[in-house]
Amino acid sequence: MSVQTKPVNQRAWFLILPVILCVAFSAILPLMTVVNYSVQDILGPDRRVFVGTEWFAEVMRDEELHSALWNQLRFSLAVLAVELPLGIALALAMPAAGWRASVTLVIVALSLLIPWNVVGTIWQIFGRTDIGLLGHGLERLGIDYSYTGDATQAWLTVLLMDVWHWTPLVALLAYAGLRSIPDAYYQAARIDGASKLAVFRYIQLPKMRGVLMIAVLLRFMDSFMIYTEPFVLTGGGPGDATTFLSQYLTQKAVGQFDLGPAAAFSLIYFLIILLFCFVLYNWMQRLGQAEKEGASHG
Repeated sequence: MSVQTKPVNQRAWFLILPVILCVAFSAILPLMTVVNYSVQDILGPDRRVFVGTEWFAEVMRDEELHSALWNQLRFSLAVLAVELPLGIALALAMPAAGWRASVTLVIVALSLLIPWNVVGTIWQIFGRTDIGLLGHGLERLGIDYSYTGDATQAWLTVLLMDVWHWTPLVALLAYAGLRSIPDAYYQAARIDGASKLAVFRYIQLPKMRGVLMIAVLLRFMDSFMIYTEPFVLTGGGPGDATTFLSQYLTQKAVGQFDLGPAAAFSLIYFLIILLFCFVLYNWMQRLGQAEKEGASHG
């Protein structure tokens, strides 16, 4: 008997060629340009000197970078600590079906439709003590509030602004996870007489793990790259209280025109985000695996 082999059609590569070209022009080529700048000293349009890893060493010794990195880590961890529980609580409180659910989803998603620079402008006005509702209200309560003059208040205002802007994203993801749980699980819980806390602990939270993992990664990456909102609201001040890594990078590249150090730091910045996302993803995967094994043994 003769064995027939299926012919290989290489023309299928043409179907993904547009995607390859888009990725090449939007990611690969700019990245290679940054790598090229990170190992050179740009003296002029036609004068460049190869310096190796000198810019990387200089950037890592920069005290301003250390301060910006500390601000960034505190901010990103605070964002996750506040927005995840708040988003889950909001999703649990939202109606499950009917016209109320549709109206609630639209209202919750409104802040996500506002451009980032507009969000900064809104909170810039909102925090003013003369015309802003937040600033004037705190002043009437006897609180000396000034997000432009007090470092702690500026940092908390930026955090509150981010919570207001992005908690709905976590809520919508958690809501989608809740709606995907079959009613049979709730019926079994009612038969067993499980409390609301038990239902959340053993039914809702495990079933939401996938969407919560997406929420953690999205919010961490976005908060770690935040730039527009704090730049519009505080300009990185007072001092360097709200100067995050993206603003530090912009100051290097655009403000001081130090292309070599800026390119070196942008690569370090990229690797930091990649490393933290990898650690978070693996930690959540191991946590979910450990709970599955514990449930199977139980």
